[in-house]
Amino acid sequence: MSLVSQIIINADNELRYPSIGELQSIQDYLETGEQRISISCTLRNKEQNIIQKASKAIFQLHPEYIAPGGNAEGARKRSLCLRDYGWYLRLVTYGILAGDKETIEKIGVIGVREMYNSLGVPILGMIDAIECLKQATIDIVEDKDADIISPYFDFIIQGMS
Repeated sequence: MSLVSQIIINADNELRYPSIGELQSIQDYLETGEQRISISCTLRNKEQNIIQKASKAIFQLHPEYIAPGGNAEGARKRSLCLRDYGWYLRLVTYGILAGDKETIEKIGVIGVREMYNSLGVPILGMIDAIECLKQATIDIVEDKDADIISPYFDFIIQGMS
């Protein structure tokens, strides 16, 4: 749900008009709309570069993952890891467009720890992987865009912790 929708729903649920602070949040969101769209296009267009850089970083940090018996051993398992990278990058893009973390929470954070535990994927490794994905993403954008992007990755990391 977008920031605007969430504010309207919250106000309506409480039978009130949006507060000055909420209206300011909407104004701030609308003022960054073009930038959010530009960021989303950049992430979409550079997805493969970001994923490649992030995967190289995580496997340097944890070479045991690609070693015999590791969670990313072999081409099939490694491709599943890279698929997850693409999924998390899309989640971040959705959050950026919506201006809200609720989309990320509903689609991708609730139950993620339990899912990875049930698959035998080390959660600390997934947190490191998201950190690598965040850094690879930030490396390709301008500083002003990194300020918008970072909180969404941090939200995912916090949800896994």
